[in-house]
Amino acid sequence: MPIIRAEHLGFDYVKFNDDNETEERVNAVKNVDLSVERGSFIAILGHNGSGKSTLAKQINALLIPTEGTMWVDGINTSEEQELWKVRQKAGMVFQNPDNQIIGTVVDEDVAFGPENLGIETEDIWLRVEDALKSVGMLGFRDRSPNRLSGGQKQRVAIAGVVAMHPDCIVLDEPTAMLDPNGRREVLEAVKELNRREHVTVILITHYMEEVVFADHVIVMDKGSIILQGTPREIFSQVETLKKYRLSVPQATELAYELRQSGCGLPEDILTSEELVEALCRLN
Repeated sequence: MPIIRAEHLGFDYVKFNDDNETEERVNAVKNVDLSVERGSFIAILGHNGSGKSTLAKQINALLIPTEGTMWVDGINTSEEQELWKVRQKAGMVFQNPDNQIIGTVVDEDVAFGPENLGIETEDIWLRVEDALKSVGMLGFRDRSPNRLSGGQKQRVAIAGVVAMHPDCIVLDEPTAMLDPNGRREVLEAVKELNRREHVTVILITHYMEEVVFADHVIVMDKGSIILQGTPREIFSQVETLKKYRLSVPQATELAYELRQSGCGLPEDILTSEELVEALCRLN
């Protein structure tokens, strides 16, 4: 059974006037069908306003569908009594780690989630150690988060979610505020969690290079899913993606431009290594 499943999912943002009457209704997610297999790495793409973050918040039950149904490990997110079970199964990491870190010391911050779940004290500190190891931050456990770089803070935020032992982690543009080194640190930590711990990862991003190693890519526009497939299948459609105001990895873009100039390169190049290899085969 898929760990995440949605049928005819929709969500409307409603603006009320001073008389508490509906003034405006924005249909942010429309008729989305979604199925995510356990242990997979899923990337969701879309320009600003495409509905990807609204979809992500429904996985964690931060938003409840106004239409259709979202299930997390078989639990209907619309059932209020199941709210905490849903959030134990699907943890969420936001783009600004400062909004998610509340502890004055790293290990205390990571312990906060398990404490709220009522975990025994001894087990909490075992979870904290394991979570910090999983993101490469164990050596910083006694540090103040204020003394960490952006990438390190984001890894601590991820560790805080990992310590709650979720089956799925939803990352809503977790590298948007980071420099290239910070983005690389965070992405490597997430990929390692997926590989080693078999945690299901749902990554929302606008950095196309982060998508290359995903198992499956979903592209959204105006609240709907418009494309789905492997990274190779998605990024081979350069002109279609540009129509939806989306870019492609730099190596894919360069290969596309070279093909337009008459160079006989494959359409499914994703990395610079693949591009170099393909160019060498032309000689």
